[in-house]
Amino acid sequence: MLITRHAAAEAVLADPRYVPPPVRQDAEKGTLAWLRAQVSRFSTGETHAGRRRLLEERLAAVDPAELRPAAKAMTLERGGDWRGVPTAVLGAALGVKDTSAVAAAATGYLSGEESPEADAAVAALLEQATIPEITLLLQGHAATEALIENALGHAGPGADPEALLHETLRQDPPLKVTRRLDTRTGDEVSIDLASANRDPEVFADPDRFDLSRGRTPHLTFGHGVRPCPGPAHALALAAGVLEALLDASRS
Repeated sequence: MLITRHAAAEAVLADPRYVPPPVRQDAEKGTLAWLRAQVSRFSTGETHAGRRRLLEERLAAVDPAELRPAAKAMTLERGGDWRGVPTAVLGAALGVKDTSAVAAAATGYLSGEESPEADAAVAALLEQATIPEITLLLQGHAATEALIENALGHAGPGADPEALLHETLRQDPPLKVTRRLDTRTGDEVSIDLASANRDPEVFADPDRFDLSRGRTPHLTFGHGVRPCPGPAHALALAAGVLEALLDASRS
């Protein structure tokens, strides 16, 4: 079943009977498949709740207000080469000095696609970081970079980074579709976030990219049972990068 309306998407995301499709539990320790079986994103019930609390506790020690200037400074230091900046800044804040393996591990994190390169990357990360820290880095890597890239595609002269990000999250989300399994029927449900975020019953003139909208009830950061644990952190990292790039383009 495909869900495209905002209200229906909210209902599914808030209903604990809809869970992430299961991941295999028999993988060798230290591999990507093994890691996917240990994280909150692909778990349910009390296991999910406990793992999520660990993420929230780890993020509570990281001030988003410090991430934005750090991301801006690193982007400027790299001459505008911003790829990898959000991950490096978040890694430093979490005490993970070397985040070079994150990109390779993140490649198959959501899809479940396994490879020797991804397994080696996970093994390298496990040598210096805990599972909650690795979880935060992997979940934030592709999503934050895609958010920045999408926002840049909509950036005009004088664009405000925060307004640009909020409207990009609504109209051009980095994750277009999320999936759940109905535990009552075994059927898989696909939630089209891009369509739900343009539901005309919720958003006026939904196909227009409008920087004056401000904050909107988009579903890009999730809703209900398992919303994104660190939206403020992701936005701070993305805003810092965008601020550096937009300031440079004006000079």
